[in-house]
Amino acid sequence: MKRSLLKLVLAAAIVLPAAAEPGPAGWTDLTNLGSWTTGDGKALVAGKWALEDGVLHLKEKGGGSIYTTEEYGDFELTLEWKISPKGNSGIKYRVKQFDGKGWLGPEYQVLDDGKNASSGKPSIHNTASLYVLKAADPQAKKLNPVGEWNTARIIVEGNHFQHFLNGAKVVDMIVGSDEWKEAKAKSKFKNVMGFAENPKGKIMLQDHGNPVSYRKIKIREL
Repeated sequence: MKRSLLKLVLAAAIVLPAAAEPGPAGWTDLTNLGSWTTGDGKALVAGKWALEDGVLHLKEKGGGSIYTTEEYGDFELTLEWKISPKGNSGIKYRVKQFDGKGWLGPEYQVLDDGKNASSGKPSIHNTASLYVLKAADPQAKKLNPVGEWNTARIIVEGNHFQHFLNGAKVVDMIVGSDEWKEAKAKSKFKNVMGFAENPKGKIMLQDHGNPVSYRKIKIREL
């Protein structure tokens, strides 16, 4: 009986995905299935989202967006991403549920700019932008071609949001500032009371119907 029970315990340990644990200098590696859940809070298992050779990727649409098991307030997040041709995805943070509007939060846009940009002009929809609120600085932005890896870094401290792309800061925004109020009033979030004002929330990787890959996903709380 004891031997059978031991076998069951060992089998469960093999099947269940490993959860994230703090690494050097407070960094936590999120590049594992155990750090993420589905939108309804269920454990993430290999399927349309899969972890292969250190890469967490959405192979085809229908995998659904995924959410960290933990909530984060002030943090620094770094990762590498690679989008498919004509692809669209995003990294949302401090995500929370709003009644009737689903999971919402500020978004670091991940996009094939070459196929989705508006006439090649700086756009609030383009890569590394604070989606529909502030375009990435075109002077600082250096984007690698589709199919190549890009590095994203997001720093969130209080109401201060910063986006970096391949080492350069491309977005700097203060929630509640005049700039923020004006941008929000013109956006799809204009009627969402409290949008991006919550002090903490989950990190979300978006399923927008296109293959996308993420690796070296690390976060540390500030």
